[in-house]
Amino acid sequence: MRNLCLLAALISPLACAQVVSVETNSLMRLPNTASTLKLERLEVADYGTLLIPSNVTEVTVGELRLGREARIAIVPSEQALDLKVSRAELSEGSQITARGAPGTYLKAARSGRNLNLQIKALNAPQLALDARGGAGAPGFVGLDGANGQAPGCTWGQAGRGADGSDGSDGHAGAPGALVRLEVPRDYPLEQIKVEVAGGAGGLAGPGGKPGAGGKSKGCIVYRAEGGKAGRPGVDGQPGPAGAAGSVTLQRL
Repeated sequence: MRNLCLLAALISPLACAQVVSVETNSLMRLPNTASTLKLERLEVADYGTLLIPSNVTEVTVGELRLGREARIAIVPSEQALDLKVSRAELSEGSQITARGAPGTYLKAARSGRNLNLQIKALNAPQLALDARGGAGAPGFVGLDGANGQAPGCTWGQAGRGADGSDGSDGHAGAPGALVRLEVPRDYPLEQIKVEVAGGAGGLAGPGGKPGAGGKSKGCIVYRAEGGKAGRPGVDGQPGPAGAAGSVTLQRL
Protein backbone atom coordinates (compact mmCIF):
# COMPACT_ATOMS: atom_id res chain seq x y z
CA MET A 1 0.00 0.00 0.00
CA ARG A 2 2.85 2.36 0.85
CA ASN A 3 4.52 1.59 -2.48
CA LEU A 4 1.28 2.43 -4.28
CA CYS A 5 1.02 5.67 -2.38
CA LEU A 6 4.63 6.62 -3.24
CA LEU A 7 3.94 5.76 -6.89
CA ALA A 8 0.98 8.10 -6.78
CA ALA A 9 3.26 10.77 -5.35
CA LEU A 10 5.59 10.43 -8.33
CA ILE A 11 2.68 11.14 -10.66
CA SER A 12 0.92 13.83 -8.64
CA PRO A 13 2.43 14.68 -5.24
CA LEU A 14 -0.56 16.77 -4.19
CA ALA A 15 -3.24 14.39 -5.48
CA CYS A 16 -3.75 12.76 -2.06
CA ALA A 17 -2.38 12.77 1.44
CA GLN A 18 0.12 9.94 1.88
CA VAL A 19 2.20 7.97 4.34
CA VAL A 20 5.94 7.63 3.76
CA SER A 21 8.01 5.25 5.90
CA VAL A 22 11.78 4.77 5.94
CA GLU A 23 12.90 1.45 7.40
CA THR A 24 15.67 0.94 9.94
CA ASN A 25 19.21 1.49 8.57
CA SER A 26 17.90 2.43 5.13
CA LEU A 27 17.82 5.47 2.87
CA MET A 28 14.85 6.84 0.94
CA ARG A 29 14.70 9.81 -1.40
CA LEU A 30 11.50 11.83 -1.78
CA PRO A 31 10.27 12.23 -5.38
CA ASN A 32 11.69 15.23 -7.24
CA THR A 33 8.87 15.58 -9.77
CA ALA A 34 7.34 18.58 -7.99
CA SER A 35 8.64 21.41 -5.82
CA THR A 36 5.82 21.04 -3.26
CA LEU A 37 5.02 17.84 -1.36
CA LYS A 38 2.28 17.09 1.17
CA LEU A 39 2.53 14.11 3.51
CA GLU A 40 -0.08 12.96 5.98
CA ARG A 41 2.50 11.01 7.97
CA LEU A 42 6.26 10.66 7.73
CA GLU A 43 8.13 8.02 9.72
CA VAL A 44 11.90 7.51 9.70
CA ALA A 45 12.88 4.46 11.78
CA ASP A 46 16.03 4.11 13.89
CA TYR A 47 19.21 4.98 11.96
CA GLY A 48 17.23 5.62 8.78
CA THR A 49 17.62 8.63 6.49
CA LEU A 50 15.11 10.52 4.37
CA LEU A 51 16.61 12.63 1.58
CA ILE A 52 14.84 15.79 0.39
CA PRO A 53 15.97 16.71 -3.17
CA SER A 54 17.32 20.12 -4.14
CA ASN A 55 14.33 21.07 -6.31
CA VAL A 56 11.80 20.56 -3.49
CA THR A 57 11.07 23.91 -1.85
CA GLU A 58 8.09 23.11 0.39
CA VAL A 59 7.17 20.01 2.41
CA THR A 60 4.06 19.88 4.60
CA VAL A 61 3.78 17.02 7.10
CA GLY A 62 0.79 16.20 9.30
CA GLU A 63 2.66 13.88 11.69
CA LEU A 64 6.42 13.41 11.82
CA ARG A 65 8.18 10.62 13.73
CA LEU A 66 11.97 10.28 13.80
CA GLY A 67 13.52 7.22 15.45
CA ARG A 68 16.80 7.00 17.31
CA GLU A 69 19.66 8.56 15.31
CA ALA A 70 17.27 9.04 12.37
CA ARG A 71 17.95 11.78 9.84
CA ILE A 72 16.15 14.10 7.48
CA ALA A 73 18.91 15.17 5.07
CA ILE A 74 18.21 18.19 2.87
CA VAL A 75 20.24 18.44 -0.34
CA PRO A 76 22.02 21.81 -0.87
CA SER A 77 20.29 24.32 -3.12
CA GLU A 78 20.19 28.06 -3.77
CA GLN A 79 16.46 27.97 -2.94
CA ALA A 80 15.29 27.88 0.67
CA LEU A 81 13.16 24.99 1.96
CA ASP A 82 9.94 25.48 3.90
CA LEU A 83 9.28 22.49 6.17
CA LYS A 84 5.93 22.71 7.98
CA VAL A 85 5.01 20.08 10.58
CA SER A 86 1.77 19.90 12.55
CA ARG A 87 2.95 17.34 15.14
CA ALA A 88 6.46 15.97 15.64
CA GLU A 89 7.88 13.26 17.89
CA LEU A 90 11.66 13.04 17.74
CA SER A 91 13.76 10.36 19.44
CA GLU A 92 17.20 10.66 21.01
CA GLY A 93 19.95 11.52 18.50
CA SER A 94 17.60 12.37 15.63
CA GLN A 95 18.55 15.32 13.48
CA ILE A 96 17.57 17.48 10.53
CA THR A 97 20.55 18.38 8.36
CA ALA A 98 20.80 21.06 5.69
CA ARG A 99 24.58 21.13 5.42
CA GLY A 100 26.44 22.51 2.47
CA ALA A 101 28.61 20.30 0.28
CA PRO A 102 32.42 20.35 0.59
CA GLY A 103 34.43 21.77 -2.26
CA THR A 104 36.47 19.63 -4.62
CA TYR A 105 39.15 20.34 -7.21
CA LEU A 106 36.33 20.76 -9.76
CA LYS A 107 33.54 22.38 -7.71
CA ALA A 108 33.40 25.16 -5.14
CA ALA A 109 32.02 24.48 -1.67
CA ARG A 110 28.27 24.99 -1.25
CA SER A 111 26.58 26.87 1.55
CA GLY A 112 24.14 25.36 4.02
CA ARG A 113 20.61 25.41 2.66
CA ASN A 114 18.40 28.14 4.05
CA LEU A 115 15.59 26.54 6.06
CA ASN A 116 12.25 27.73 7.43
CA LEU A 117 11.07 25.10 9.91
CA GLN A 118 7.68 25.31 11.60
CA ILE A 119 6.58 22.72 14.18
CA LYS A 120 3.26 23.40 15.87
CA ALA A 121 3.40 20.55 18.46
CA LEU A 122 6.75 19.07 19.48
CA ASN A 123 7.74 16.18 21.76
CA ALA A 124 11.51 15.64 21.71
CA PRO A 125 14.47 15.47 24.12
CA GLN A 126 16.27 17.77 21.69
CA LEU A 127 15.58 19.57 18.42
CA ALA A 128 18.87 19.35 16.51
CA LEU A 129 19.56 21.05 13.20
CA ASP A 130 22.87 21.14 11.31
CA ALA A 131 23.04 23.76 8.57
CA ARG A 132 26.77 24.45 8.45
CA GLY A 133 28.53 25.47 5.27
CA GLY A 134 30.66 23.06 3.27
CA ALA A 135 34.43 22.94 3.72
CA GLY A 136 36.52 24.74 1.12
CA ALA A 137 38.30 22.89 -1.66
CA PRO A 138 41.95 22.03 -1.00
CA GLY A 139 44.76 23.79 -2.80
CA PHE A 140 46.55 22.10 -5.66
CA VAL A 141 49.74 20.17 -4.96
CA GLY A 142 52.88 21.70 -6.44
CA LEU A 143 54.64 19.79 -9.22
CA ASP A 144 57.78 17.86 -8.35
CA GLY A 145 61.04 19.08 -9.82
CA ALA A 146 62.80 17.02 -12.49
CA ASN A 147 65.99 15.17 -11.60
CA GLY A 148 69.30 16.47 -12.87
CA GLN A 149 71.23 14.64 -15.59
CA ALA A 150 74.09 12.32 -14.69
CA PRO A 151 77.56 13.50 -15.72
CA GLY A 152 79.61 11.99 -18.54
CA CYS A 153 83.16 10.68 -18.06
CA THR A 154 84.66 12.78 -20.89
CA TRP A 155 82.50 15.89 -20.77
CA GLY A 156 80.29 18.09 -18.58
CA GLN A 157 79.19 17.81 -15.02
CA ALA A 158 76.12 16.48 -13.21
CA GLY A 159 73.00 18.54 -13.67
CA ARG A 160 71.27 20.27 -10.77
CA GLY A 161 67.81 19.01 -9.80
CA ALA A 162 64.93 21.33 -10.71
CA ASP A 163 62.99 23.13 -8.00
CA GLY A 164 59.53 21.90 -7.00
CA SER A 165 56.72 24.35 -7.77
CA ASP A 166 54.73 26.02 -5.01
CA GLY A 167 51.42 24.59 -3.79
CA SER A 168 48.32 26.77 -4.20
CA ASP A 169 46.20 28.19 -1.40
CA GLY A 170 43.12 26.39 -0.09
CA HIS A 171 39.73 27.82 -1.07
CA ALA A 172 37.29 29.54 1.27
CA GLY A 173 34.67 27.57 3.15
CA ALA A 174 31.03 28.19 2.23
CA PRO A 175 28.66 30.20 4.46
CA GLY A 176 26.31 28.64 6.97
CA ALA A 177 22.57 28.75 6.32
CA LEU A 178 19.90 31.22 7.39
CA VAL A 179 17.54 29.25 9.64
CA ARG A 180 14.13 30.39 10.83
CA LEU A 181 12.47 28.31 13.54
CA GLU A 182 8.87 28.42 14.69
CA VAL A 183 8.30 26.11 17.67
CA PRO A 184 5.75 25.84 20.48
CA ARG A 185 6.00 28.47 23.19
CA ASP A 186 6.47 25.86 25.94
CA TYR A 187 9.36 23.98 24.28
CA PRO A 188 12.56 24.59 26.34
CA LEU A 189 15.11 26.83 24.69
CA GLU A 190 18.02 24.77 26.07
CA GLN A 191 16.77 21.75 24.10
CA ILE A 192 17.18 23.54 20.77
CA LYS A 193 20.55 23.04 19.08
CA VAL A 194 21.19 24.71 15.72
CA GLU A 195 24.59 24.80 13.98
CA VAL A 196 25.11 27.41 11.26
CA ALA A 197 28.89 27.91 11.30
CA GLY A 198 30.66 28.57 8.03
CA GLY A 199 32.62 25.74 6.47
CA ALA A 200 36.27 25.26 7.32
CA GLY A 201 38.80 26.67 4.90
CA GLY A 202 40.37 24.32 2.40
CA LEU A 203 43.68 22.68 3.20
CA ALA A 204 46.82 24.26 1.81
CA GLY A 205 48.34 22.63 -1.24
CA PRO A 206 51.76 21.16 -0.34
CA GLY A 207 54.76 22.29 -2.35
CA GLY A 208 56.31 20.01 -4.93
CA LYS A 209 59.26 17.81 -4.06
CA PRO A 210 62.72 18.91 -5.23
CA GLY A 211 64.38 17.15 -8.10
CA ALA A 212 67.45 15.11 -7.20
CA GLY A 213 70.80 16.20 -8.60
CA GLY A 214 72.54 14.03 -11.14
CA LYS A 215 74.26 11.10 -9.43
CA SER A 216 78.02 10.98 -9.20
CA LYS A 217 79.73 8.62 -11.60
CA GLY A 218 83.00 6.72 -11.29
CA CYS A 219 85.26 6.97 -14.32
CA ILE A 220 88.64 5.35 -15.18
CA VAL A 221 90.74 8.39 -14.34
CA TYR A 222 88.50 10.35 -11.94
CA ARG A 223 85.06 10.36 -10.37
CA ALA A 224 82.51 12.86 -11.65
CA GLU A 225 80.79 14.67 -8.81
CA GLY A 226 77.01 14.52 -8.40
CA GLY A 227 74.79 17.56 -8.89
CA LYS A 228 72.93 19.49 -6.23
CA ALA A 229 69.28 18.80 -5.49
CA GLY A 230 66.70 21.44 -6.29
CA ARG A 231 64.66 23.34 -3.72
CA PRO A 232 61.26 22.11 -2.51
CA GLY A 233 58.22 24.14 -3.44
CA VAL A 234 56.58 26.33 -0.82
CA ASP A 235 53.32 25.15 0.75
CA GLY A 236 50.25 27.26 0.04
CA GLN A 237 48.11 28.89 2.72
CA PRO A 238 44.95 27.37 4.24
CA GLY A 239 41.73 28.90 2.94
CA PRO A 240 39.60 31.16 5.17
CA ALA A 241 36.54 29.81 6.96
CA GLY A 242 33.12 30.63 5.53
CA ALA A 243 30.84 33.22 7.11
CA ALA A 244 28.46 32.04 9.82
CA GLY A 245 24.76 31.86 9.07
CA SER A 246 22.01 33.04 11.41
CA VAL A 247 19.14 31.65 13.49
CA THR A 248 15.80 33.33 14.07
CA LEU A 249 13.47 31.83 16.68
CA GLN A 250 9.77 32.52 16.92
CA ARG A 251 7.40 31.05 19.49
CA LEU A 252 3.99 29.81 18.38
